[in-house]
Amino acid sequence: MNILITGASGMVGEGVLHVALQQNDIHQVVVVGRTSCGVQHPKLTEYLVADFTDISSCITALSSIDACFFCAGVSSVGKNESTFRYLTYAITMAFAKQLLSVNPKCTFSYISGVGTDSTEKGKIMWARVKGKTENDLLQLGFKAVYNFRPSYLKPIPGMQHTQPYYKYIDWMYPVFNALAPAYFSTLEELALAMINASSTNEVQGAKEVKDIKRLSKK
Repeated sequence: MNILITGASGMVGEGVLHVALQQNDIHQVVVVGRTSCGVQHPKLTEYLVADFTDISSCITALSSIDACFFCAGVSSVGKNESTFRYLTYAITMAFAKQLLSVNPKCTFSYISGVGTDSTEKGKIMWARVKGKTENDLLQLGFKAVYNFRPSYLKPIPGMQHTQPYYKYIDWMYPVFNALAPAYFSTLEELALAMINASSTNEVQGAKEVKDIKRLSKK
């Protein structure tokens, strides 16, 4: 496969990039970001853009990818609904529509989260916005859309963009995973799940933590 990754300068995107570059059946990795991922590899080509709502400078390079892993995103903490909706929904949809215009045959994987509200009517702001984003992506017309809903992600050792607090709680992961497996998975499992969903005939739609673990083993 040839794949596209966004958000590679963040924890999830960096981890997905790391795993993808190790896979023999992935031939090319294209990274599109606002800041450099800081990685050099024979498989990797990176394009920097000022704004995800205009990726015209690299759009022709995206016509031959097989799968997009959209890992860019922001926390809702400290943001009102209008700001969070723009940063989460509007930017994601703008990016996806541009990609669709040159490559409707690719799959699109979106990083959402446990508790996302598919009804778009709940009381939790971020869950409503994520729900609308998931729903509208499914309607665009890609070959398939996978909305991954991780919760706690055990980081990959050695990565540069892991939040410092993980080192204080990560040693408890085996206990947490045993007690609440529906809420705990590893970043490596998420990356493999995204890759495997895109290379098989996995049914599109929401993928909860149990699905992430299942897909990571294909």
